[in-house]
Amino acid sequence: MARLHVMERSEAQAVMDGLHEALGKRLAVSSLAPCPVEFTAAYVAMCATQSCGKCTPCRVGLRTLQDLLDDVLENRADEHTLDLIERTARTIYLSADCAIGYEAGEMALTAIRGFRDDFEHHIKMHACGFTQSQLVPCVSGCPAGVDIPGYISLVEEGRYTDAVRLIRKDNPLPAVCGLICEHPCEMHCRRGMVDDPMNIRGLKRYAVEHMESDYTPRKAKATGKRVAVIGGGPAGLSAAYYLALMGHTPTIFEQRKQLGGMLRYGIPSYRLPREDLDREIQWLLDCGIEVNTETRIDADFGRLREDYDAVYMAIGAHSDHKLGLPGEDNPGVMSAVDMLRSIGDDEYPDFTDKRVCVIGGGNVAMDVARSAVRCHAKSVTIIYRRRIEDMTAQDEEIVGAQAEGCEILQLCAPVSIDVCDDGSVGGVRVQRQIIGGLKKGRPAPRNAEAEETLVPGEVVIVAIGQAIDSAPFDEQGVPTKWGRIVTDTDGAIPGFDGVFSGGDCQTGPSTVIRAINAGKVAAANIDRYLGYDHKITLDVELPPVQFRGKVSCARCEMTVRRSDERTKDFKNIEIGLSDQEAHQEASRCLRCDHFGFGAFRGGRIEQW
Repeated sequence: MARLHVMERSEAQAVMDGLHEALGKRLAVSSLAPCPVEFTAAYVAMCATQSCGKCTPCRVGLRTLQDLLDDVLENRADEHTLDLIERTARTIYLSADCAIGYEAGEMALTAIRGFRDDFEHHIKMHACGFTQSQLVPCVSGCPAGVDIPGYISLVEEGRYTDAVRLIRKDNPLPAVCGLICEHPCEMHCRRGMVDDPMNIRGLKRYAVEHMESDYTPRKAKATGKRVAVIGGGPAGLSAAYYLALMGHTPTIFEQRKQLGGMLRYGIPSYRLPREDLDREIQWLLDCGIEVNTETRIDADFGRLREDYDAVYMAIGAHSDHKLGLPGEDNPGVMSAVDMLRSIGDDEYPDFTDKRVCVIGGGNVAMDVARSAVRCHAKSVTIIYRRRIEDMTAQDEEIVGAQAEGCEILQLCAPVSIDVCDDGSVGGVRVQRQIIGGLKKGRPAPRNAEAEETLVPGEVVIVAIGQAIDSAPFDEQGVPTKWGRIVTDTDGAIPGFDGVFSGGDCQTGPSTVIRAINAGKVAAANIDRYLGYDHKITLDVELPPVQFRGKVSCARCEMTVRRSDERTKDFKNIEIGLSDQEAHQEASRCLRCDHFGFGAFRGGRIEQW
């Protein structure tokens, strides 16, 4: 008889692996607004099944906590039950021997404290509250609230112009977002429970590129009201567009040569081709938007308010952050903001035969690193003090940079800029790091027991974040906090009647789609301030719903040009979906707007 046996995967284990995978998918694509009570109860029950039973807090506590949560769901609870849930969860959190009990107790404690009103709603009304959102998951996940199931159904039917019209009800920049949106909507697509989330961004791009004909949006009767928009980025453009549709006359004041803001001066053309950006901006301007470029508004702020009926400040975040390291003032050190701004005006740096060091781990760091490759750098090294998996850059950006030859040095904290005897930059001196516990949602690094080393390079690019140039407005009394402009919940600036603000200058650096939503919100509130209540309505008839999503079908991905080819120019690196891929992808939509359940079922917002 054999002493040992080769481990083989049993049929039972295969089934359990499949169940675990299905559970993981459901958790990964869970709605933005599930019932907190249901969600917490399910999580505690799952943790209870994983308990080893050696310590009382896990063996007894989790089962007790599970029963208490079931009492809430089964209408057997009262206010005393909620207090008991909190005490039980806290006891498990503080006394469990292992992470299973600790995490379950912390989760339940966070839920009962953070969603107390939802628990009370269950006790009083014997039903879920669902006060956070009544929309389908992808629509809830889109900051601009775009009717995603609606335009996907139009793409499937081949009505691409109507799809774009529907998108522009909530997002006036579909071409831009089809190319560079971070697509948070896809994170919550329920198709991920079946196989893979929908390629929502890819379908948006396909619709824009295959419009049957152009169209002119419907505008309200002219009101005679004039609105000044300070800043021609995505927030300013969006606000101006919707104000124009409402019958007002918006005028954009842009301090740079061209409109676009960070779309032009922060995103390289290999991701967002300039011809596509220019075409979309011109389409918006043709809707009745006046423009003054190379016009800086700071000291004239007060006079601007006198000349216009309302003002919207959307100046973005176009300044840079400093490292504060020795040698940073050397001419060989440049900021990512300055480099991308020059490229936006078609002024490309020449890095021929130079080694480039990029400090940072966000999308901007990837953009300047990949741009440096296209500017003929001999080598590009990205220096980051955390791990690669902790980078804030999108995964596809990190993979793309590595494919194009960029080396990523993780767990290396910059200490100083090395300066040669002749005054030129010699590289970046770094201190090795060791990763630690969570801090602000990410594992925090600390100095490792290792000597400093030198990363050689003749050019150093600092890409550690953007700052807001709000000082000129602050001097005129505009309230600011940490450089951000302070507003009321409707975007109005306290103490300045008729002046609103939004976008990166109000929230801090964020995504394009959030800036677009800020402009949309501003337009609605400015319209109300001016004494009107115009509606932006849905004027597209949607196809009848036909459910045929029962068959598993993987997601169609967009491909990119070969790395050895795309690094030679700044042309678009991404290849859109083919006709066959787009229609197959559109057919995968589960139409949660019609077939949803509970909080998922919300239909569509036909006007705002």
